[in-house]
Amino acid sequence: MPDPIPEYLQRIDPDHIRRNLFHLSSDPLPFRKLNFTRPGQSRNSLYETDDFITAQLQSWEYEVETDATQVQAFACDTSKPKAHQYAKPDPDSPWYTAYNLYAEKPGARDPEEIILLLAHKDSQSWVDSPGAYDNGAGTVALMEIARVLAGVIPKRTIRFLFCNEEHAPWTSVTAAVNAKERGDNLVAIYNLDSMGGKSQADVDSGRQLNVTLYTEPEGEKFADLMTQVNTKYDIGLDQETYRRERPGDDDGSFINAGFPHAVANLGSWPYADPTYHTEEDIPDRVDIANLVMSTRATLAAVLSIDLDNTDFAI
Repeated sequence: MPDPIPEYLQRIDPDHIRRNLFHLSSDPLPFRKLNFTRPGQSRNSLYETDDFITAQLQSWEYEVETDATQVQAFACDTSKPKAHQYAKPDPDSPWYTAYNLYAEKPGARDPEEIILLLAHKDSQSWVDSPGAYDNGAGTVALMEIARVLAGVIPKRTIRFLFCNEEHAPWTSVTAAVNAKERGDNLVAIYNLDSMGGKSQADVDSGRQLNVTLYTEPEGEKFADLMTQVNTKYDIGLDQETYRRERPGDDDGSFINAGFPHAVANLGSWPYADPTYHTEEDIPDRVDIANLVMSTRATLAAVLSIDLDNTDFAI
């Protein structure tokens, strides 16, 4: 039987990715945060983001579910370096209800085995950053994978989670704790965060970079799978894998909750985008070709796991 994966990889559409990225980080939404409401609007821009993502998922015939977490916006500490000016929220700052969005394709053979893809959809709450790389890029990549898989009947359940990381506390913690308490069998977990974000030197050289991070030994095979699919399907990435010392980002929320095999796809490590957490993180700077490649590689890894087309068993 011919390998179906190459056909699905070609369905990743750069125009869809670009259009959604500009929608979420330029026009009409300059930011995606709970403490900003556009003039003339009654809902804050993160709720508008939730509405947009939900409408897109529903147009592809997904059912969207939510859970809620009470959060605050980070304070801004200008005594710190620009990229790290977030600080513990002021005690008297407002509380907001932040939502995780879930959609999934139920598995036909092993529905209890769940492949989880997640990305944080919010931009920085302490600065007016469009957050195009961080994490508009991961958000639109996740949306595009959901679109491509809309007509697929997978063997295992494929779940999509759009969470929030730039407010406190992170809502991925809620998602991870809930998954553990339900006894969810999450057989693979890929966090998509700032994919394609890289140093100016890498931009100037035309390097198409993706880095997959794992923390615990259980995650190494899922990180290595990204290298394997990049080579097998001639995706064209300069793919790297690193082990970090401690859990971080939204995959870290799942590791801390007892899912040690969670990994993250990032643009570089250490993260080297010079506009990280700044007002200059605009969609015009995003290397769409790099983002498309990273999205295709992630999709190839997911489908390889679902089709048992790997050198390891789930």
